[in-house]
Amino acid sequence: MVKEANDLSIPTTHRCLIVGNYCHDVLIKDDVVIAESLGGAVSFISAVLDGLSISSDYISKVGTDFVYSVNHRPITSASSKTTVFHAYFSTETKRQDRILKRISACDPVAPSDLPKSNFDFGLAVGVGGEILPETLERMIDICKVVFVDIQALIRVFDPVDGTVNLVHLDQTGFGPLLKRIGFLKASAEEAPYVDVEEARKWCCVVVTNGKEGCAVYTKDEELPVAPFSAFQVDPTGAGDSFLGGLVAGLVHGLNVPDAALLGNFFGSLTVGQIGLPKFDSRLVQRVKDEVLKRRLQCSGSHEKKEDGPKRLKPSDHEEFQAALNAAKTVAAQSIKECKWDLHSSPGALEQPIRNGQQRLLLNPVCEEPINSVDSKP
Repeated sequence: MVKEANDLSIPTTHRCLIVGNYCHDVLIKDDVVIAESLGGAVSFISAVLDGLSISSDYISKVGTDFVYSVNHRPITSASSKTTVFHAYFSTETKRQDRILKRISACDPVAPSDLPKSNFDFGLAVGVGGEILPETLERMIDICKVVFVDIQALIRVFDPVDGTVNLVHLDQTGFGPLLKRIGFLKASAEEAPYVDVEEARKWCCVVVTNGKEGCAVYTKDEELPVAPFSAFQVDPTGAGDSFLGGLVAGLVHGLNVPDAALLGNFFGSLTVGQIGLPKFDSRLVQRVKDEVLKRRLQCSGSHEKKEDGPKRLKPSDHEEFQAALNAAKTVAAQSIKECKWDLHSSPGALEQPIRNGQQRLLLNPVCEEPINSVDSKP
């Protein structure tokens, strides 16, 4: 069934299907490995969705060499190794971006790997070329609303060294499916590889833009959504955490701009940590409380429903932003406590923490303060 273009109404049930492979991420600064971590968009998204109590099914593939403990068991492939990415940073260039290389790639997710049941939300979030056109088409068939991260569709990999490059969506086999998805997410760097003006005719397009926050595009309106301040330590997975926050907000009944604000919030938390983030339980509970309060506030609003397309930004949107900013002070204090514990424990940085998804070293890969985020994988 083809969904109506720009229909931003969200189902009330809360069942999600997340499709994309787990990875091994290696962060390298000035030719020195500074961190190893569980990677893949699914790992960052699950950190957000699990924290906010969003029930989801995950379809991911790894090799027999997969070394991490995860909450959602992947499919183990006997014929290929786990996808591995190396992210290279340099002190000399002082760049916020990085050179990303795919060192190995696990098997793609086939349509037959997907469940035979139906879902309210589906997320196509591949990072290593594991999402096939036929797999996305199957997701569209079994999910009421499908979210697509454009990186899953437009990444190509150098056959010699695996360097990640981008191609225009028109050069892939995914173009004809654009009219059938609900949301398309892209970073500012990726947006030129899709015709946003054309895409917004068929789906809601969300473009993240680092310290500028993000912008929501529908058929009739464009809305900027404010960023949250952050000190960037590692940009890896920030865009994935953004998407997790966006979807979590929609699942919990928020309107699209408020959900995008929640996405900016989780993205800003992610860049403050190396590798897969850990969200303080006090912070998560406070965010849950604020989301519930916001949902009840909006449901009690007397705004006319038919005014929605003409007035995408809801009333009191800034109040919700202020509430999330207040909640973030909990996270800031938690990070300070964490750093103190690491410094005071001589052996804390020497041992890999496999069940914690990462080995942390206190060498930030990017040391310049920024305001919000989006990066990969």
